[in-house]
Amino acid sequence: MKIAVFVSGGGTNLQNIIDAIQDGSLPNVEISMVIADRNCLAVERALDVDIPTYLLEDRKAFSEDAQHNLEGEEIDLIVLAGFLSILSKEFVEKWENKMINVHPALLPKYGGKGMYGKKVHEAVLANNEKESGATVHYVTAGIDEGEIILQQAFPIKPGENVDWLAWRISQVEKEILIEAIKKLAK
Repeated sequence: MKIAVFVSGGGTNLQNIIDAIQDGSLPNVEISMVIADRNCLAVERALDVDIPTYLLEDRKAFSEDAQHNLEGEEIDLIVLAGFLSILSKEFVEKWENKMINVHPALLPKYGGKGMYGKKVHEAVLANNEKESGATVHYVTAGIDEGEIILQQAFPIKPGENVDWLAWRISQVEKEILIEAIKKLAK
């Protein structure tokens, strides 16, 4: 299965996919390209292992430019891994059921526009939720509204802060993202 990974940040989920491919945890999976919407550490991670990488910083033309780069590459799946830009409705519809996202919350709670990173964890803690976790879901035109592929929850400990919660969720994201890709590769 050939995948394209879209990134915006540090690239920890990208690195996790690279490591899983290299250690055999993701057999028959190849990262054909990485596409970034900004200059970020994820770009360096991709280039360090010679993955073709594209930096598309024009947010208004991102979807069109990304589609141009994907054409002819026989991509089976797009993985949004810490990707923050909103894709056009046309792009999302073209890649229906072939594009997944990992989200740092138990969707459908704490999803949608503006709900990413620490903003999610702050909201979860402010609402005194008893549990949190992460979700891998299909991408649709509605932000964080696609069908859930995998979800994993854990109890929130008393006195837990945003940074600790973010770290715990990052561990869950790594695990379920690999499992979701493995499931879709079968």
